[in-house]
Amino acid sequence: MRYVAEPAYVLHVRPWRETSLLVEVLSAEHGRLGLLARGVRGPRQQALRAALAPLQSIRFDAVQRGELARLTAAEAIDVAPRMQGDATLSAFYLNELTLRLAPRQDPQPELFRAYGRTRALIGAGAPLAWTLRRYERDLLDALGVGFDWAHDSDGQAVDPAARYRIDPDGGLRRVGQLGDSRERQRHPTGRVLLALAGDGQPDEDDLPALRRAMRELLMRHLGGRGLRAWEMASELARIDSRDQPSLSAESTAAEKRERAE
Repeated sequence: MRYVAEPAYVLHVRPWRETSLLVEVLSAEHGRLGLLARGVRGPRQQALRAALAPLQSIRFDAVQRGELARLTAAEAIDVAPRMQGDATLSAFYLNELTLRLAPRQDPQPELFRAYGRTRALIGAGAPLAWTLRRYERDLLDALGVGFDWAHDSDGQAVDPAARYRIDPDGGLRRVGQLGDSRERQRHPTGRVLLALAGDGQPDEDDLPALRRAMRELLMRHLGGRGLRAWEMASELARIDSRDQPSLSAESTAAEKRERAE
């Protein structure tokens, strides 16, 4: 199969042998693809190497004869967003999650558009936690395992004041009275689920429980093997906590890191 001027986003790049690269991309028409870029690590290939940087939007030509397609040409379509701090970690999470869950050579045009929107929002300084939760929603939808976030497993409209458990197999299940604060933080409110359903504005206090519930759900689809981005966020939170003088500051630093992925 031949790909000509195929739009794509670069998800991951790693060296292969002495002069080549293995590149994973999310393409517009063919889903995730693995590309072999031969001889691109020499001094005369700087422009091509720059186009193959993670998060970059490109247009490429390639020939597919096996699992990997041989890259023959690539050019950057735009300038990749310049990110710092938590936005960098969020972008790493975006790429890693997509790489782990999007199947190869399975056309996912809706996922391609969702990735592009999320990339732009992160680069523009949008609220990171909410931006990533919406991408997780769109990714699950594209994979065919999404939910109706406005109705529970019994078909009842979600109650904004209630809390729900996200059952990977059964949908949203309303939970009873929860007296323990730690237990409540494991179950998102109906209010934030409705915001997710309609791209509304969430209550900031509702986001941590949604993040934890979505992580449990994603872990199921990841086969129980977590993401490097999660480990990095936890480690950064621990470092921040050691550097803070008070418990309240520690909590703030840890929560900030959690919201970056």
